[in-house]
Amino acid sequence: MNSPASESTVCSETPAEANSTVPYDWNELSLGNVRIGFPVVQAALSGYSDLPMRVIARRHSASYTICEVMLDQFLLSLTKREKTRHFLDIADEEHPVGGQLMGAEPEQFSAGALKLVEAGFDVIDVNFGCPVKKVLGRCRGGFHLSQPAVAIEILRRTRDVVPDHIPVTVKMRRGMDDTSESREQFFEILDGAIDAGLAGVTVHGRTVVQRYVGPSRWAFLKEVKQHVGDRLKVLGSGDLFAAKDGLEMMRQTGIDGVTIARGAIGNPWIFQQSRALAAGEPLPAPPTIAEQAAVMREHFALCEETYTLQRAPLLMRKFCIKYSQSHPNYRDVRMAFIRLRSREEFEAALEQHYSTDGPGQYVPRELHGSQEEC
Repeated sequence: MNSPASESTVCSETPAEANSTVPYDWNELSLGNVRIGFPVVQAALSGYSDLPMRVIARRHSASYTICEVMLDQFLLSLTKREKTRHFLDIADEEHPVGGQLMGAEPEQFSAGALKLVEAGFDVIDVNFGCPVKKVLGRCRGGFHLSQPAVAIEILRRTRDVVPDHIPVTVKMRRGMDDTSESREQFFEILDGAIDAGLAGVTVHGRTVVQRYVGPSRWAFLKEVKQHVGDRLKVLGSGDLFAAKDGLEMMRQTGIDGVTIARGAIGNPWIFQQSRALAAGEPLPAPPTIAEQAAVMREHFALCEETYTLQRAPLLMRKFCIKYSQSHPNYRDVRMAFIRLRSREEFEAALEQHYSTDGPGQYVPRELHGSQEEC
């Protein structure tokens, strides 16, 4: 893997990678009868993968995106109030799009899945992977990996209640921990997913107790794919920050696709870059300063449309901080966004740091933090 780029580095890829013309061997991805196409997609990210982020990703060649995870209890109590209606909003241009669901009780879980179906999501994704402590403490997310019987009942009920033409998938980590018991429970749930008629599984190469510490174990993904064969589509997740990473994960493991999570926040260009490398083309240059500003304005406008003019600046703050990482002077640029409160302050920051065009940089690896990938 590449060493992290310094602040002054414009391109963090090596010359050989930047000029590579060897295509990757990949197949189009489908989940059930839903055609995805290019197998590098955007993952569900708590607090991030809302409609604006998903639309921006689709406009930059992501073939499929998944909404931020929603609780079954929240979905069942959801109303059309202005502050909550956006959770189920789907733009016409973003199909196919997945809706991700998390909960504790099988019956309530399946009822929440129906709400996602009614909203128009093309795929229903069950979350058994979230490692956040408050989620685990409420017997949700990754906790289900420790109770195979309940996990399999959730998958069966969800598959039974969701119409046949809508695929159901599941997101898992490689287990609660690295004990042999945890490994056995993982594969028990995996086999249960196949028996229940699921179309795919996304596997994060870390355990639940690891959270985001330590490397993602890609070799485990190869084991999973060998275990399921053609019975289930397998997507991988974990440590995918550069355009080549997802392609390398597929090449090394034989899995069917990958989901880009933290690597896509403020960096929608990663999908175009991945497509170019997959086709054997040179790695595209990082977005110029002017190109970055244009996408940030586009994202801000989508945020205003989805939420309100008043709420958009606060919601865009975290995205602007991530976008700033593609700027060669990202430390200064980041500070301009860290207290963003209005559209005027947003435009002032762009005027100060983005008015003069120039080369951007690939996001240095050390800047990718621990946003919650659920």
